[in-house]
Amino acid sequence: MKNLKRTRLAYKQTNITVLADIDAKCATEELIKNYGLLEAYIQKNPVFLTTYEPLPIDTDAPKIAKNMQDAANKAGVGPMAAVAGAFSDLVGEFLLKNGASDVIVENGGDIYLKITEPRTVGIYAGPSKLSDRLAFKIKPEDTPLGICTSSDSVGPSISLGTSDASTVLADSSALADAAASAIGNAVKGTNAMQKAIDRAKKLECVRGILVIKGEEIGAWGKLPSLIKTPNTK
Repeated sequence: MKNLKRTRLAYKQTNITVLADIDAKCATEELIKNYGLLEAYIQKNPVFLTTYEPLPIDTDAPKIAKNMQDAANKAGVGPMAAVAGAFSDLVGEFLLKNGASDVIVENGGDIYLKITEPRTVGIYAGPSKLSDRLAFKIKPEDTPLGICTSSDSVGPSISLGTSDASTVLADSSALADAAASAIGNAVKGTNAMQKAIDRAKKLECVRGILVIKGEEIGAWGKLPSLIKTPNTK
């Protein structure tokens, strides 16, 4: 299997890990430029930062903001629900345009992949006993692909639901990120898993979902093969 070079791209609140077959540091300037464009846009349009509801796509917005608005509109959430995924897409697509053939970008657990060989992506679900025991086996023909997770028990992002992991696969990381927020928010009360699946069925942007809550697991859609990790006894 091809060895990929690991690179860390960090700027302000963004901390991205890249595995690629080229030096990913060439994406640093692109990351900083778009971070600045998004900051400036939010300063002029503060509702973009705070709303939990979709916003109309602003034709005058920078591309990164438009991508977030588009993904959020398709998932029925606020645009900031797509921010980590949008930056994963940004870095991954930039590297592909600049000579990479294999790229895996991880930004706070939100992943963009374009690969030429099968790879595995583990599923972290915080305090659940299923955490780190399952992984997706991703085929090259299924990429580019976004894999993103929303959680009530992991990370600083806000979730209105109670899942340990609501993982979504979609055509882009921005779409997967926004949809993971929407589906994660649905995991609450009685029949929580069914609520998540019902929510996913309404989202055309979703390929498939895997939801973990404690020792309960639910799945829907077209998912890659699910394998046990070496951590599994």
